Amino acid sequence: MSKKSQTWLVVGIIMLVLILDQCIKFYVKLNYTLGEAHAIFPWFQICFVENDGMAFGIEWFDKLFLTLFRIVAVGLFCWYIHVLINKQQTRTSYLVMVALVTAGALGNIIDCLFYGLFFSESTPYAVASLFPDGGGYAPFFYGKVVDMFYFPLIHNAAGETVFFRPIFNFADSCITVSVILIFIFFSKDLNRSLSKENKTTTAQ
Repeated sequence: MSKKSQTWLVVGIIMLVLILDQCIKFYVKLNYTLGEAHAIFPWFQICFVENDGMAFGIEWFDKLFLTLFRIVAVGLFCWYIHVLINKQQTRTSYLVMVALVTAGALGNIIDCLFYGLFFSESTPYAVASLFPDGGGYAPFFYGKVVDMFYFPLIHNAAGETVFFRPIFNFADSCITVSVILIFIFFSKDLNRSLSKENKTTTAQ
């Protein structure tokens, strides 16, 4: 594919992922109370939770630091995509994987930046509203990430979920699946691109 075609493909993928991710999150945020769950299949539920942390509800770092880290990471991924496209030797399938990772990270950044401003607080007793009169539930940078996909695949004798316990969203899925596919099928592309970047940096 030409540089222009690859560029439009990457932009299209990122926009499509963002639209799907935000549509799902808006629907859940505006229709579910916090902690509400609905079983689609015995092994799959829509369960609304929010988190301040990383993917799958992990909370290892300060909220502001994590949001800033995500923004920097997305900036680096966008620069990396730009470099890959300009080389004109990158497989389009590898570009698609990197674009999905970038889109997933950007999807969760949107939650952190704007959801605290746009929505009222979700509680176990009330559904959130969009653009509430009293303002949102948190300042800029301090919104919570909306998660909803829950796969309780394996249970113990007491009926408690053993696997898979984390609840995640569409953006998390794009990141996780793409990273796994990169390491399984595109490790050569990744190593080649990084080695060329190192040689270029050294030469400069």
